[in-house]
Amino acid sequence: MIRFIGNEIYRRSHLGRSHPLSIPRVSSCIDLSRLLGWLGQASYVECQAATREALLRFHRADYIEVLQRVEAGERLTPEEKRRYNIGVNGNPLYAEIFSRPATSCGATLLATQLVRGGGVVYSPAGGTHHGRPAQASGFCYLNDIVLGLHALLDNGFTRIVYVDLDAHHGDGVQDAFAANSRIRLISIHEHARWPNTGSIDDDGGGNAFNIPVPQGFHDDEMALVMEEAVLPLVTSFAPEALVIQGGADALADDPLSKLALSNNALWAAVGMLKGTAPRMIVLGGGGYNPWSVARCWTGIWGVITDRSIPDRLPLEAENYLRTLTWRRSAGRNPPAHWFTTLRDEPRLGPIREDVRLAVRAIATRHHANRVDVRVKGAA
Repeated sequence: MIRFIGNEIYRRSHLGRSHPLSIPRVSSCIDLSRLLGWLGQASYVECQAATREALLRFHRADYIEVLQRVEAGERLTPEEKRRYNIGVNGNPLYAEIFSRPATSCGATLLATQLVRGGGVVYSPAGGTHHGRPAQASGFCYLNDIVLGLHALLDNGFTRIVYVDLDAHHGDGVQDAFAANSRIRLISIHEHARWPNTGSIDDDGGGNAFNIPVPQGFHDDEMALVMEEAVLPLVTSFAPEALVIQGGADALADDPLSKLALSNNALWAAVGMLKGTAPRMIVLGGGGYNPWSVARCWTGIWGVITDRSIPDRLPLEAENYLRTLTWRRSAGRNPPAHWFTTLRDEPRLGPIREDVRLAVRAIATRHHANRVDVRVKGAA
């Protein structure tokens, strides 16, 4: 079973004209997948917003109440804005401030239900990995990933792997599961990028493997990290369920990181991980260039469903991409391939020493961890 979860709320909701998330993302992925003939009614599932009771599995009641009050039109005091980190620090007040993130949470919770017996579910609306129990953070008002991982644990799974491919470290997810031996957390993210967490020696209480990478991190370096660090970490844990956060902000065309991946690297990562667990949930995440997100996330759906990436998009898909707009300077004169192809040109290069050192550090710790587990088991 392979399913794509979506909702029309993302077509009509945005966080303000100047906000990085003002661009179409989920809706453009849905539209482009349909125009390519990759997404029929049999695969598509419309989700509902998570209930207040479901959100309370991680989020505090007073915070949920505040989000609902704001959506109902109430004003917040300056003290409330500071306390809950909304209306400040890049987390604006907007019309669907509760229902939009609650819908993302509902999608991820539905995904956990759909994969209980096995299968793959794609929900590009998910991936809000910075959200805190009682605060918004990094454009994330709620944390669908934490709720989804809790749901998998509540369903009785005892070996779950979470792989975060976003340019930013998933601090909210790591902090929620510090030292939880049933979950292995793996994150590849830009070194010294906000939120400035996830150092190479940060083990999250024992269950987290953080791989900070340098600016300019490219496809060849990503392949090394995946093959020699991430894949061994995943397969050795023998996961019953795998959750992937597929943020597109690690791409070279994204404005909110200085990494240099092509979308080929993210597609290869998902392809490499596919099949390592009987249950897989693939989420979205960051991504702030409308063309690179639409093309990347559509390609991820293509990888999940074993589609061949066309050399050139059909005219209907090209015309659709030409309807997208972007208020940044790059959007005023975009390169032709943003309209005509899904696939970026590969971004290749020499493997730098700091990437090799990070891979070795992870491999060394992984080996020590496996030896420690065997010794404890023998004792």
